[in-house]
Amino acid sequence: MSKKIKIKDIAEELKISVTTVSFVINGKAKEKNISQAVTKKILDLVQEWGYQPNSLAKSLRTGKSKIIGFLVDDISEPFFSRIARLIDEKASEHGYKILFSSTRNNTEKAKELLQIFRDRHVDGYVIALPEGLESEIEKLIKTEAPVVLFDRYVQGMETDYVLTDNSKIVFEATQHLIDNGYKNIGFVTIETEQQQMLDRLSGYEQAVGSNKQTSLIKKIKYKNSDNMIKEMIDFFKTEEQLDAVIFAANYICMDGLRTFKEMNIKPFDDLAVISFDDFELLEFYSPPITAIAQPINDIAENIMKTLLSRLNNESDKSQKKQIVLPATLNIRSSSLRKT
Repeated sequence: MSKKIKIKDIAEELKISVTTVSFVINGKAKEKNISQAVTKKILDLVQEWGYQPNSLAKSLRTGKSKIIGFLVDDISEPFFSRIARLIDEKASEHGYKILFSSTRNNTEKAKELLQIFRDRHVDGYVIALPEGLESEIEKLIKTEAPVVLFDRYVQGMETDYVLTDNSKIVFEATQHLIDNGYKNIGFVTIETEQQQMLDRLSGYEQAVGSNKQTSLIKKIKYKNSDNMIKEMIDFFKTEEQLDAVIFAANYICMDGLRTFKEMNIKPFDDLAVISFDDFELLEFYSPPITAIAQPINDIAENIMKTLLSRLNNESDKSQKKQIVLPATLNIRSSSLRKT
């Protein structure tokens, strides 16, 4: 058949009630004492005609769409793409599909995407909270929709979240450089109010402060890579005393490495280097770059465990699960002591 097939068409073809066809398609044949012969006739015709049930209509009947909304800044970034893959695998094990979306740091687009999720009647939300969307998320939480934040959070916002202990691991990374004899350690980050970035900066400041070193911080208003590289060139030219640098995120590190190439700066020989967020390229760079590895598997596991407990009404809604996981410093040649 070329037209869109409806349950009514199947019922008319088989001269069976629409109700009976609906029960069979929705897996209630046994429950409603529908014979195997009738069930087979219906399912055979469903397969022959390629009938696809209306998922929205089904969600309205059952109250469940079996869909989860996943919203991040940029799903192409290594950290988010790896989380997305694991979330998809774990969701599939429980019969859920994921709607993946990127905000591209555009608040209006983020609001539109949230509305699309609502229109699709998603059962729950997994969100790396973009700046400017705090009030929208608070409204969403008040509807009692299951919301799990990850990677970042807002102080005072009562919701479930899964985070990395950003401050502690950056403190350890900075201390690692200090222990290896580096005395002028720079920290390159972006101008932002995102809590995870503020926590990373705090870890750096605590380490240099406790060792009576001077903070050498560069905050960049991120627009694009060209803008980032230009700002870094100015920073490295101005702060000639630098002997080490920590990049606060992997995309910042990538632009940092591009900056090094343009300025003919050699990691380790000229500057010790550490990146927040490990990814494959850093291991095979020459020299290999020391990096902070977030616990990707544990983050994804805890996100889905928390969300499923909410979806299945297995936990007290008034008790929010706020999970903070340890990260690992993968030490490579770029940050070792010079001999």
